Amino acid sequence: MKKIFFFILIGAGLAGCKQDFTNPGAINSSSAFTSPRAMAGVAVGLQNVYTIGRLSPVYTSITAAGALTNEFRLMNAGNTDEANLFVGGSAVDNLNGIVGNMWTWNNKIIFDADNVIAGATALGDRKFAAGLIAYASIYKALAIGNLAMFFEQIPAAPGTLTTPATFQTRMDGFKRAVTTLKNAQTTLASNSASATFFANVPASVDSAFFANTINALIARYSLFAADYTTAITASNAVTVSNTGSIFAFDAAVTNPIFTNITFTNNIYQILDSTFGLPNTLAPELTDMRIPFYTSINATVAPRYRVRGFFTSPQQSIPIYVPDEMRLIRAECLVRQTSPNLTAAVAEINAVRTQMPASDPLGIGAGLTAYSGTVDAPSLLNEIYRQRCIELCMSGMRLEDSRRFGRPASERKRNFFPYPTRERDNNPNTPVDPAN
Repeated sequence: MKKIFFFILIGAGLAGCKQDFTNPGAINSSSAFTSPRAMAGVAVGLQNVYTIGRLSPVYTSITAAGALTNEFRLMNAGNTDEANLFVGGSAVDNLNGIVGNMWTWNNKIIFDADNVIAGATALGDRKFAAGLIAYASIYKALAIGNLAMFFEQIPAAPGTLTTPATFQTRMDGFKRAVTTLKNAQTTLASNSASATFFANVPASVDSAFFANTINALIARYSLFAADYTTAITASNAVTVSNTGSIFAFDAAVTNPIFTNITFTNNIYQILDSTFGLPNTLAPELTDMRIPFYTSINATVAPRYRVRGFFTSPQQSIPIYVPDEMRLIRAECLVRQTSPNLTAAVAEINAVRTQMPASDPLGIGAGLTAYSGTVDAPSLLNEIYRQRCIELCMSGMRLEDSRRFGRPASERKRNFFPYPTRERDNNPNTPVDPAN
């Protein structure tokens, strides 16, 4: 992984969405956002902020979604912030560290990404600028998407010291993420990213990374925004055999779920082979994704342990898994104005029958084809089931549970309250959700 060069956020938890994220001990911002190499460093820093440790959006989104939807079991109630997620309800308050870190660090990424994008538009080297805009846009969209999955309203744009941020609905947030990604596509269509740009970012980032990641995220957030036509089109544009859309790690910057969860066995673990689903939706015992995402410890509790993409400190985490695209299409085909149930079943069966060896990431159910009732409610149940299994520990299960209208008893909260640090600094902060 490239050495990082970005603004370390000191005291970010106190800034709120006035969003004065500058650090007086860091490089002058006018220098950072006029120098191409410096901007590349800030852009690379977005990945590090997004993925490093228990503060990161990777950790907080996976942890929060899994705890609130019974995907995980708590191992140590002494980890108070995580433990309160497992209790849910009012136990998840405005001072919860997971809630606060999710808010602060996703907003930090949006703030820095906006600066990179604005600075890149002034560069004379349009191909270097195109790479910067595309790279920063991906992390900006991910950060917006994370906030929109866990909060009813999100900042419409970063505020300033004198003008606090105003808020937009979460649905408008998903649409804004899509707009950000489409703008990146337009930029790349005019000027492809240069070799000089790629030399300044992680080796996993190339032209295919841009094309596939941008389309996959457009498909994801268009689905969440109920724009089914755009979601289908974007999902079809993803090359599912490509495995380069990843968060990469090394000896210095390690996989945050392995480091904090798998290795320590001290915070939480996967619940069991049901993945926390009710009996009617739990994986079939022959589902080969069970041994992909879980391992067995026959001597030390708990018996079921986290596996999947979290088995070593340097293991990469995919930004999306290929069959997410099939399941997006299946859901859109059922939910669109004129449903195409036959085509939806074909997409479901492609997921159900795929063998691990046929999937670029080794995820495969190896099951027989769908044999249930072919109507919209039944197919949506099956799509939800397949998403929960195929996208295990992706951080999207809370969003899915609400969208599919699952019983409230399957969730310990619907949305997070707004952090105290935000409310104390921003008079525009909305009223907290009831639950």
